[in-house]
Amino acid sequence: MLSTPIGRLRLVALVEAVSYLVLLFVAMPLKYVWDLPLAVRVAGAVHGFLFVAFVVALFRAADARSWAWRRSALVFATSLVPFATFWIDRSLREEDLAVAHVRS
Repeated sequence: MLSTPIGRLRLVALVEAVSYLVLLFVAMPLKYVWDLPLAVRVAGAVHGFLFVAFVVALFRAADARSWAWRRSALVFATSLVPFATFWIDRSLREEDLAVAHVRS
C-alpha cells in the first residue's frame, strides 16, 4: 500500500478520516456533554496534523498520476464529509491496482 503515491494517499486519507470521526463523535460530545474541552484540543490537533499530511499526499498523488483538477477536487471534498473518504477509497484502490497491473 505504501509503495505508490496513491497507496500512500489512501493510507493517510483513511487515518485522517478516522481522526475526523473521533473528533466529531467522541471528542465533541466529551466537550459539550461532559464538559471536557481537552478532548477537542487533543483530537483537533491530531486531526489537523493528519489533514495537512493528507493534503500533501493528495498533491503528490495528483502530480504523479496527472489527475485533472476535478479529480483532485473530488478527493479533497470527500475529506470534508464524514464517511465519504471510505467511499472514494474504492476508486483509489482500483486505480492503484490498475497502475500496478500495467507496470508488472
